[in-house]
Amino acid sequence: MSTPSQRAVSIGLAQITGAPYAARENRELTVAATRELFDRGAGLVVLPELIVPGYVADRGQLMPIAEPLDGPTIAAWRELAGDRGGCVVGGFCERAGDDIYNSVAAVTGDGVVLHYRKLHPFREEKKAFRPGDLGLPVAETEFGTLGICVCYDLRFVEVVRALALSGAETICVPTAWVPGFDRQRWDSDGYCPQARGALVQSNLSQVFIACASQAGRTNGLEFLGSSVLCDPYGKAAIGPLPGDRDELAVATVDLDAVRTAHTREPLVNPRADRRTDVYSVKLGDRTL
Repeated sequence: MSTPSQRAVSIGLAQITGAPYAARENRELTVAATRELFDRGAGLVVLPELIVPGYVADRGQLMPIAEPLDGPTIAAWRELAGDRGGCVVGGFCERAGDDIYNSVAAVTGDGVVLHYRKLHPFREEKKAFRPGDLGLPVAETEFGTLGICVCYDLRFVEVVRALALSGAETICVPTAWVPGFDRQRWDSDGYCPQARGALVQSNLSQVFIACASQAGRTNGLEFLGSSVLCDPYGKAAIGPLPGDRDELAVATVDLDAVRTAHTREPLVNPRADRRTDVYSVKLGDRTL
């Protein structure tokens, strides 16, 4: 009789769509969705990019409603995470002095355990947000070692590879996937190209990737949904979720699969086989 994995983690994806410039309403939406996912057994919940105050990029309208790291959104997530013993990873518009950032925080009852600012602003975001300046941090938590990146960051393959080589077991990716990079919206299996790319990268870097997107049409934008939880072999443990509506989903994964995926067969070891004498990944002052 097999014994349950001691490294099982239940991950919830909240594919929810925020109204534009509606910080309070969207904050309440995140709390309701996260509470439901916790009720359904999730320990770690991933929310979309800029879910508070909505995926928008007008700096003038964002400045008055942007929040500091200790603002009301993080406080609400901390309270809920503390009540349920979980972790919330979500996107918000962060204000730091006269700058605003497309930011993400991983929050438990103890507070912020991981803070990230999007490195690669996409399209109109470049007019509103400063590029991230916190690098690619990872954090050890009771839900495994977490890394974070956001949406367009996935198009730069060094991001996932650097996080994986830094020890991340699960990379949480709040997204608001929209058309614009690829001609295709969804393939015959319902994956948008961004979700397919996440599956490929999870396989190549042997890491879980948890992507929570917004979906449907709002504020003149079309969000592609397709939220997906990728395992270290490039298979979907969740998703793709629908492209045209909100949906919540939970799956339990075994974090030991990350280590197991490093050896595909006795002579196929994708981590050990790297030719670091020829190439490497540099992250800050570290060579990975």
